Amino acid sequence: MLVGKRMTRNPVTVAPSDTVATARGKMQAGNFRRLPVVENGKLVGLVTDRDLRQHVGHEDRVKITAAMTETLITVTPATTLESTAQLLLKRKIGGLPVVENGKLVGIITTSDVLTAFLDEMGVLEEGVARIDLVLEAAPHDLGDASKAIAGAGSEILGVGTYREKWDDGQVFYLLIRTKDVDHVSAALQSKGFSVLGVH
Repeated sequence: MLVGKRMTRNPVTVAPSDTVATARGKMQAGNFRRLPVVENGKLVGLVTDRDLRQHVGHEDRVKITAAMTETLITVTPATTLESTAQLLLKRKIGGLPVVENGKLVGIITTSDVLTAFLDEMGVLEEGVARIDLVLEAAPHDLGDASKAIAGAGSEILGVGTYREKWDDGQVFYLLIRTKDVDHVSAALQSKGFSVLGVH
């Protein structure tokens, strides 16, 4: 997954000559926690709600340049969401400007990244469930699990593995579209699969 597919394009911005009051008004109107500072199409800074709190009572007289951060961490539209998530966690920040060819093209936030991962997991879709099961040696393979799920009137949307190892075998999760996840679980168990959980 790439940032360009999940970022907010054409984000609301402020100019260095704007006041802190202007930035606060834009943040409140859009329910934002950060605003890129742009001059002549170029990203020159970032101002956050925390930055603005330091100027309470003087918002009309303080320019953005006195409140903004100029040393910026940015990503590009081609940056992966995985590396973006690592940056957000490592730096303990909630969002990053997205820059391409020196120009601001978007902004990506922690919420955007989390939504993307949940979307990839299928959990945002109605009627999708996750079944965790142990795949042992043959004959209990993914092909057999797929047949059991199809036989129960359901469809596999995605497959993944957990990093933890179990004594009995590898732990897999199956994302399935189904009207009755308990029926699917029972069908798998009837075929000899060890179902660890239904979510």
